[in-house]
Amino acid sequence: MKPISLLLIFLGYFLLLMIISLIAGRKSGNASFYNGDRKSPWLVVAFGMVGATLSGVTFISVPGEVGSSSFHYFQFVVGNVVGYVLIAFFLLPYYYRKNIISIYSVLEEKAGKSGYLTTSGFFILSKVIGAAFRLYLAALVIHMAISEPLSIPFSVTVAFCLLLIWLYTVKSGIKTVVWSDTLQTAILLTAVVVTIVALFKQIDAPLNNVVEGIIQSGKANIWEFDWRSPNNFFKQFIAGVFVTIALNGFDQDIVQKNLTCKNSRKSRANMLVFSAMFALAVFVFLALGALLYFYANKMGIEKPEQTDKLFPLIALKHLGMLVQVFFVLGISAAAFSSADSATTALTTAFSIDFLKIDKFRIQKQKNIRSIVHFLFSVLIFGVIMLFYQLNNQSVVVAIFKAAGYTYGPIFGVFLFVFFSKRLVKRNFVLPVCLLAPVITWFITLLSERFFNGYKFGFELIVVNTAITYVLLAFVSKRH
Repeated sequence: MKPISLLLIFLGYFLLLMIISLIAGRKSGNASFYNGDRKSPWLVVAFGMVGATLSGVTFISVPGEVGSSSFHYFQFVVGNVVGYVLIAFFLLPYYYRKNIISIYSVLEEKAGKSGYLTTSGFFILSKVIGAAFRLYLAALVIHMAISEPLSIPFSVTVAFCLLLIWLYTVKSGIKTVVWSDTLQTAILLTAVVVTIVALFKQIDAPLNNVVEGIIQSGKANIWEFDWRSPNNFFKQFIAGVFVTIALNGFDQDIVQKNLTCKNSRKSRANMLVFSAMFALAVFVFLALGALLYFYANKMGIEKPEQTDKLFPLIALKHLGMLVQVFFVLGISAAAFSSADSATTALTTAFSIDFLKIDKFRIQKQKNIRSIVHFLFSVLIFGVIMLFYQLNNQSVVVAIFKAAGYTYGPIFGVFLFVFFSKRLVKRNFVLPVCLLAPVITWFITLLSERFFNGYKFGFELIVVNTAITYVLLAFVSKRH
């Protein structure tokens, strides 16, 4: 399909998002931006969260990562599910009892204003990096399919995507995001199904023969128990639990969506149903990855050096017009569903925690919020362009490495506040949160030499969290 046709489809998709924004924005008050007036249907929230959590990383990187680590990533997902269950039963009821907008405000009583703002600041840093990585990957594919053939620079593609996201979220924020994410999840999953059907049609072989071929190739191995391997089951599983609690339970982005449900019980149901849908969706993406490698080998297609490019290459060059259309729509949905909620959560955290926006008049609050929302879009643009120049590895690995370093201190502070009876010396929280990732980094550098070849994977967030907790204990005093 010609790039101009794909561009028109992309613009049509954006127009649909704007219509959703206008409908959701009717009768929206100032609180709608932050909590959706606590009127979101829990099943709608659960389904929409699948697309936002999967994002462009799962859409592109997870199928490609099958070539490097088979289905080992699913071990991490099993840990994710356990983490979601813990969030549903322990954290969400707590947040509802506190009746909060910014989840980091609960830290002020025991960690002081310094601890409260430090943790919120680490969230902002983490979310900017994560949102930039995710949107970068999606924008790269949109650029390959549409912008590059039309001689449009990559920077313009990214800026255009961020401008569109800002336009349809600036008025009603999370209230719009809940409904737009539902549409985007449906499009993303439809794109995967259409691609799988097209692959089977071109492979033209019985299902059992394809499955047997994939198994024999070693691309479907899930479990790995070599303790030195970064893909060891226990490392992946434990890291999955920790990463989920840190990236979801102590993350303003995900919690903010859950808090749009009417009450704690409905929010818990949302999280439990979402966790099951999420695990199933990731397994389908892994199956798609195995099928893509099987197809490439059968058709003699040269596989790109960067695994992230395998799915775009086959979808855009070998599977026909219908797959091209759904692929572009799918990657657009993945990009927007992740970035729209991220910019909304960043705006919420900075406005509530740092600017204390609730002290201003309503109209001034709206003006400040719009400016902050726009400036975070500009900041994400800058990080994406930096990553565009520096990236040389699979994005799915890069994101969780970054998360391990930046979310570890957040998790450590929350655990200390929740479970320790000691009070942190207020001025020491920021130095501890800066020092812990540095110590973690040195440990990863020396692990192979001193721990008999041991390589850290996603579980470095566990180490980082533990170091943060221990350092906080050293600089604390009795209640």
